Amino acid sequence: MKIYDRIIFVAGSGTCRAPMAAAIMQDCAMKYPAEILARGLVVLFPEPLNQKAEAVMISNGIMLEDYTSTELTNDDITENTLVLVMEQAHRKKVLENFENASEENVYVLTDYVGDELEIMNPYGGTLQSYGLCYETLRQTIKKLVQKLNGNEGE
Repeated sequence: MKIYDRIIFVAGSGTCRAPMAAAIMQDCAMKYPAEILARGLVVLFPEPLNQKAEAVMISNGIMLEDYTSTELTNDDITENTLVLVMEQAHRKKVLENFENASEENVYVLTDYVGDELEIMNPYGGTLQSYGLCYETLRQTIKKLVQKLNGNEGE
């Protein structure tokens, strides 16, 4: 298993799924230290964390203080960077638009851990849909940490 020194979660605007995934991951025990980041594919101006996503995070004991969305850049991606996107369309965009991105370091998060469904975008939905998104991410990140730590199937 390759050891990555940077893990970047990427979604559309970088205000909901990507920061939630990064915050959940930062709360996990990793065997190897890695910088964990959240990025958006289209960030016209820095925005704070989505309010419903923030409420769900706080209710689960995770605080993301002073978070603002940041657009993914080619410089974010090195040969030791794992880029995890939320949807197949995001993966296609990253592979097309970033020369440092390759098939070997850009994956749909759920594909990478062996799940079938993508992480749904709760944007515009109810607080419950954000809560469901959080729970799905939490389960998926648990599998991700096991995989990166070399404990698959435990």
